[in-house]
Amino acid sequence: MTKDVIALTPEMPDLPTLLAGLYAGGPDIGVNTTADGAVVQLCAPDGRPLVSVETPLLVQVPGETTRLLGHAVEEEPVWWTEARASTAVAEAARLAGSFAGRLATVLGGTVWPPEAATTDVIPLTTDISAIPAPAIAAPAVDVLTDTTAVVIQDRPLIAMTSWLSDALRTAAGSDRALQIVTPPTARLTLPTRTALRGLPNRWVVQDPEHGYYDGLSGAVLHWKNGTFTPVQDEQGATRVAEAFAPAPETGDRQLILTLRTRHPADENLVLGRALETAFRHLTGTPPAGWSTAEPVNLPWSTRQLTDLARARAPRPTWLVAVGHPDRPALATLRVLRTPAGVEEDITLALGYGGDETPPLDVIEELATVLDAEHGLVTLLTSLRAARRDLTVPPRLEAPPTPVAFTLGNAEADAVGRTRAGHPPLVPVPKRLGPGTNPALHYSLGDGADPGTWSVFQRLLRHLKGEMKS
Repeated sequence: MTKDVIALTPEMPDLPTLLAGLYAGGPDIGVNTTADGAVVQLCAPDGRPLVSVETPLLVQVPGETTRLLGHAVEEEPVWWTEARASTAVAEAARLAGSFAGRLATVLGGTVWPPEAATTDVIPLTTDISAIPAPAIAAPAVDVLTDTTAVVIQDRPLIAMTSWLSDALRTAAGSDRALQIVTPPTARLTLPTRTALRGLPNRWVVQDPEHGYYDGLSGAVLHWKNGTFTPVQDEQGATRVAEAFAPAPETGDRQLILTLRTRHPADENLVLGRALETAFRHLTGTPPAGWSTAEPVNLPWSTRQLTDLARARAPRPTWLVAVGHPDRPALATLRVLRTPAGVEEDITLALGYGGDETPPLDVIEELATVLDAEHGLVTLLTSLRAARRDLTVPPRLEAPPTPVAFTLGNAEADAVGRTRAGHPPLVPVPKRLGPGTNPALHYSLGDGADPGTWSVFQRLLRHLKGEMKS
């Protein structure tokens, strides 16, 4: 298990400051680097890593420390220096706190969690030889088996940090599952939930009264053959944990847009414009920032994210975008090259309180613009009863309910205009845009009736009958 400590400073930790932090353990602590120099490790005399420190990150997006840590800072932008301490050695967590405390003291910053901060020298008194040497060098992975990489986290909000992103890539590259173990008080950000949605990846909740269960499905789990797997009864059925009960109704809702765009592979192509258009229509402003992990640290720039995707092609590129602090808005964007061109898969979620009205009245206008200007393939709009802050608790949550579905003009042509325009048991679609080949917009409901899912599924089955792409 690891313990996370973060130094938040108005100035970049320079070499002398980092050295002052690295001396937190006194002269007996060694220093090593890994991940091509991106991670510095404080090590015991035998080379065992005690604390892993990531390269400082300049967070230029307002509100990220509050969103992810509940810890506001007075000055923004802020340098985020994260340390992970192994709990296999008793002194390691205090060593991480001393490292972060020294950075914050020298540079006038703060430490999260505040109680971890110290500037004391932490001598190593544990008998290292009595502790089994770790079998892995990856700083984010706590347990590695033939089938599974386990990361144990104790922070309140589990974000898709570069640590976790690296662990996910490493696990996938070796055909292993990634399983994150947390206490029942933890929540996930939407990017982390998305990453763990597909089995065999799991969110494993360790409840002191109920044991282990899956934080997304509620299935009771146990450790068997090197992985967390569901407990089955004699009939082979999976039990649901008692703790996985619905959260109390608060009136909070989330508006979720799932859309795909397709563009010719052109050297002048600029990506991210469809997402920016959606943000502008629904929040009044473009995204505040983007990044390849959380915290989201870069100011919004379609040109920069396009350059990154082009440099990584033909490999896919996965990105996160966040809105301004006054309106919870978070998106994931996956760019991939296909035989048909360059596609963007986007999921955008926006949070609303019980006294706020989601702007469903602008969806048709947004769909029209996406189709006319940004190569819309499909757009699904849905509502769900869920937290305004867009975080995911380990509780039963109702699935989103479809509100509308839009078929872009090229996709409507591929399906066939006659078929797409006359679905059975579904309202006739509205034509969006001028000309003879408009996009088709299917109104499905107001998001209050879960039965709308069956209507939407019938529509999809009808459309896929002669789908050509």
